[in-house]
Amino acid sequence: MDSEEFRAWSRRAADWGADYRDTVRDRPVRPQVAPGSTLQQIAASPPEQAEAMEAIFADFEAKIMPGMTHWQHPRFFAYFPANAARVSVIAEYLVTAVAAQCMLWQTSPAATELETKMIDWLRQALGLPQGFSGVIQDSASSATLAAILTMREKALDWDGNRKGLPGQKRLRIYSSNQVHTSIDRAVWVAGIGDENLVRIPTTGALRSMDAAALEAAILSDREAGFLPAGIVACVGGTSTGGTDDIAAVVEIARRHDLYLHVDAAWAGAAMICPEYRHFWNGIEQADSIVFNPHKWLGASFDCSIQFVRDPDSHVRTLAIKPEYLKTHGHDGVVNYSEWTVTLGRRFRALKLWFLMRAHGLEGLRSMIRNHVDWSAALAERLSKEPDFELVTAPMLSLFSFRHRAGEGHDSDEHNLRLVNAINDDGRIYLTQTRVDDQVAIRFQVGQFEATREDVEAAFDVIVEVARGLP
Repeated sequence: MDSEEFRAWSRRAADWGADYRDTVRDRPVRPQVAPGSTLQQIAASPPEQAEAMEAIFADFEAKIMPGMTHWQHPRFFAYFPANAARVSVIAEYLVTAVAAQCMLWQTSPAATELETKMIDWLRQALGLPQGFSGVIQDSASSATLAAILTMREKALDWDGNRKGLPGQKRLRIYSSNQVHTSIDRAVWVAGIGDENLVRIPTTGALRSMDAAALEAAILSDREAGFLPAGIVACVGGTSTGGTDDIAAVVEIARRHDLYLHVDAAWAGAAMICPEYRHFWNGIEQADSIVFNPHKWLGASFDCSIQFVRDPDSHVRTLAIKPEYLKTHGHDGVVNYSEWTVTLGRRFRALKLWFLMRAHGLEGLRSMIRNHVDWSAALAERLSKEPDFELVTAPMLSLFSFRHRAGEGHDSDEHNLRLVNAINDDGRIYLTQTRVDDQVAIRFQVGQFEATREDVEAAFDVIVEVARGLP
């Protein structure tokens, strides 16, 4: 592809993207395709000769797009959002065009220094105190793994990386059952083992870790010869928004000298609004915090912020410095690849810079406040409908509900049929979860361009489809 072709196809791709965003509301949120339908349309072997871009682009539209779920659809109420504000997409165009590998300061000084500044902008936006620094990770899974590795190394007096885990005391990590499964995976990858992830029972409407049970588990483990290493707390858990009492957990972590990581991947974005910060009172004493601007703040995936209170421990755990990765002649520069498991790094800070400047914190706050208010209003309407019940009250913009099955019908099976029927309808997209071992349907408002009318339309779809179930 020569320069003129590159220019022409770049324009066409940009125009296609703008048209897509303008028309995405008219598409079914989830594709109406059967498993294997895309697979069958793709050639069995790679082409020996070059093909024309016109044909490639036509196949993209005809064969790929019909099988895509539209995460930027304003009626996407499933999972958590993976937003991509339009200004963030523009920044990503530029990042892709420049195509820098930003692993070291010297491989792109501006990328490193902008990342440092964006971390501090977000620290201020969330009301975190000075002293927190951080890094942009690809996802909360990577941030959590880095935190688990750091708590492992601190507990083992930095011998884990050097000697391995055989012969060491068995480590213990503590969390509730409301945390994301990325915590389970991090414990596996860190070599600690699933049996050593101790689940603490929850209490109260927010399904918070029982502080007394947490402390009792730590003391019992010590007495049994285990080595408690750290605690993973959550603010806004994936299933129902489970939120720990961070202040109470902090007190226990400090008393027992344990590392505390807080997973606020979704809900952390809401802390740009001062009125929601009570959900993480005590956060200033956490050792590590993760939140994803690519969820609720509008930055396109991938973009996850990990704040750390003691960067030296973090870097000591993860940094590796062969000669070919050293920066000579520039003392004191930050090489963010030493803060992450991966060496390669994209220029993620640019989209944050564009996003916060184009919308301003007040614009982003207004979006989040609207989502919270609209979700609460919908929950209230559903709770008053015959045969509907709220299972969990709104936590920010997330709640869950259930439709009562008719006599003789299994409630779980009925609600799974309902959520599938809603999604097959195509006008909105929801997902299910389990609450106290019963199926419930999750609803969250978070898509960047959603309106009050979109949320109100969801009510009509839910009630209409439920009434049509046999």
